[in-house]
Amino acid sequence: MRLTLIKPNMGRMMSGSYVDEGRMEPLQIGILAALTPEDVDIVFYDDRCEEINYDASTDLVAITVETFTAKRSYEISSEFRRRGVKVVMGGMHPTLLPSEVELHADSVVIGDAETVWKELIEDAKNNRLKARYIGRTTVVQDGVFPRRDIFKNKGYLKLSLMQFSRGCGGSCKFCASSVFFSGKHHCRAIEDVVDEIKSQNLKRVFFVDDNIVYNHEKAKELFKALIPLKIKWVSQASISMLEDRELMELMMKSGCLGNVIGFESIVQNSLVEMDKKGNTRDPFYKKSIEILRDFGHQTWAAFTIGHDNDTVKSIKETLDFAIANKFAFAAFNVIMPYPSTGLYDRLKSENRLLYDGKWWIHDDFRFNHAPYIPKNMTPDELTELGFMCRKEFNKPKSIFLRALDLKTNMRNIYRLGVYMAYNPLFRKEVYKKQGMILGGK
Repeated sequence: MRLTLIKPNMGRMMSGSYVDEGRMEPLQIGILAALTPEDVDIVFYDDRCEEINYDASTDLVAITVETFTAKRSYEISSEFRRRGVKVVMGGMHPTLLPSEVELHADSVVIGDAETVWKELIEDAKNNRLKARYIGRTTVVQDGVFPRRDIFKNKGYLKLSLMQFSRGCGGSCKFCASSVFFSGKHHCRAIEDVVDEIKSQNLKRVFFVDDNIVYNHEKAKELFKALIPLKIKWVSQASISMLEDRELMELMMKSGCLGNVIGFESIVQNSLVEMDKKGNTRDPFYKKSIEILRDFGHQTWAAFTIGHDNDTVKSIKETLDFAIANKFAFAAFNVIMPYPSTGLYDRLKSENRLLYDGKWWIHDDFRFNHAPYIPKNMTPDELTELGFMCRKEFNKPKSIFLRALDLKTNMRNIYRLGVYMAYNPLFRKEVYKKQGMILGGK
């Protein structure tokens, strides 16, 4: 049997095809490859950087689908299915919206694929593929190390993706991950994490966890185990970690450079609205940022804009706040109503969704554009404000001035090197992605 694994691109620019210069290894593809029996031949295409050979002989195509790649995934699937090849889709979007996805695939995996993958492959071998497979989360990546040989020569950033946990236990109303994991948090065996790092000789790691510190005690165990390995790593974490000094000390000793932290908003009412209660304990994050800087934490501050309490003024103040605090990186994302989330359901009930409520497959939707009607501005105003924030934060002058933080970005030559390597890349992506057309046709 021959299996084709595909990581879809998001779309294309107005000027032509889009190549993601900041692309990283698709960890989920590596895990599926590792779970596939040895008697199955595997081919992997990364649509973000290479052409897919639709005419090559294959028995089954497996596509990992996110909401932003759904339209492109359907196009890819159509090309294979009209050639008589079976297609299975799994990932975040199929779990959120299986009824839509099953219109474009022969089989859909809902939830985590690990527990059903071998059954699915066996069914495909015997021509009895089921319409749906329901995966469950038990032990995260139980004894399985991803196959990284399939990633060779594809131009990925020199940063190995791996995971310690899944989910975050939070209930933010805009978060698709909370829906996917039913608000639960699952940790991987720490000895497996250590063995994967050692056996695959990993030096720079991005833990793809939604919130690596959700379980403080488990996180401490992980950090203690990482210290002897002398790796450098980044992940995503909640601001609650700053309440535990021991946790922070172990984190930074273990090789952490920084984390993506969901600040989300500097407007208290917006934080309450999105159910981000943990962020309201420190208004304007003054104490929190002081602690981050004291530890030398290079923060990637993530903000969402367009909440009902947001105004043009508050969004501009958010940009000023990010620049003044010299964050290493920052994201200013128009909040997206993902299907099956509380935010989506509320906006739909209020008749505020645009693009027929399905922005992810609508021909007129463009990346980073507002797909709903905000309360205090027009959709076009919100779109332009988001683009303005990204442009201003990533201007050469801003990059230079933020670099001058002696406690974080200039703490040592390595941290400065990371800062200077990635900021120009992110600046480039700001312009390439704005207004991108979803899909590849």
